[in-house]
Amino acid sequence: MDNLKISTAQFENRSGDKEYNLSVIETLAEKAASNGSHVIAFHECSITGYTFARKLTKEQMLDIAEIIPEGKSIQKLQQIAGKFDIIILAGLFEKDENNNLFKAYVCVDKKGLVAKYRKLHPFINPSLTPGNEYCVFEIHGWKCGILICYDNNIIENVRATKLLGADIIFMPHVTMCTPSTRPGAGFVDPKLWESRETDPTSLRLEFDGMKGRDWLMKWLPSRAYDNGAYIVFSNPIGMDDNQLKNGCSMIIDPFGDVIAECRSFDNSFETALITPEKLTQAGGYRYINARRPELYKDILGKEHLAQQKVVWIDNENS
Repeated sequence: MDNLKISTAQFENRSGDKEYNLSVIETLAEKAASNGSHVIAFHECSITGYTFARKLTKEQMLDIAEIIPEGKSIQKLQQIAGKFDIIILAGLFEKDENNNLFKAYVCVDKKGLVAKYRKLHPFINPSLTPGNEYCVFEIHGWKCGILICYDNNIIENVRATKLLGADIIFMPHVTMCTPSTRPGAGFVDPKLWESRETDPTSLRLEFDGMKGRDWLMKWLPSRAYDNGAYIVFSNPIGMDDNQLKNGCSMIIDPFGDVIAECRSFDNSFETALITPEKLTQAGGYRYINARRPELYKDILGKEHLAQQKVVWIDNENS
């Protein structure tokens, strides 16, 4: 495998305004390509917006959802990818021919759809149907996977994606800065966003504390470290419906080290060079090879009373 330059992006999306959101995706994709990136990844539902969907009826959800790959948004992503010779990953709501609804994330290049993943644990809207399979595909010879937001909190999903061959896992989110039972969690006051130019310090303290980045760093690097994989985390910045999100889009290497991170309050991206030697140098490579699945394969597959849906109550969504 050759070295790969990947950009992770963040921007303030507009609820339900696919034309605007795609225009931002195009602007950032152009800039990333001009800086030499082969790939750019955006957040969960970056095309459609996310949090506003908790208020939508099924009919309204069907109006904003698209059939993939025939939908206009996929065609637009293909156009952007071809124009700037860059691979794009972005999210949207999907519908099928039977009006089933899914939370989808796609990889698109200049030839069209490369991969599509459906979120396994959706809950922003009760009309959404859970996906039922993992997704592993290739980008320039690298095996890649996708897990959306809450999917990454069920650690078996990350290990399964790695065992299926993924050395890069894209983790698009809309998360942080919401109430939870964990200590220090809660909303960040939107007034701080409005005054971000005159008082950036107060906003950064909230974004980087336990409402935001400090919580993220409790678990996200471990997903990379334990599995010996690169993690590409993408998250929005600014207002998503009536909730403020703190960005922190980042790329983490197999050692669990952050090698690129967005720190701006503006629409932005950061880029990291992905190199193959870390895959075998990092501890996760040894740990996976040292597994003894005969000891626990029946335990991991044991039946249990699984919670089929997480009820949306304006609290932690990742």
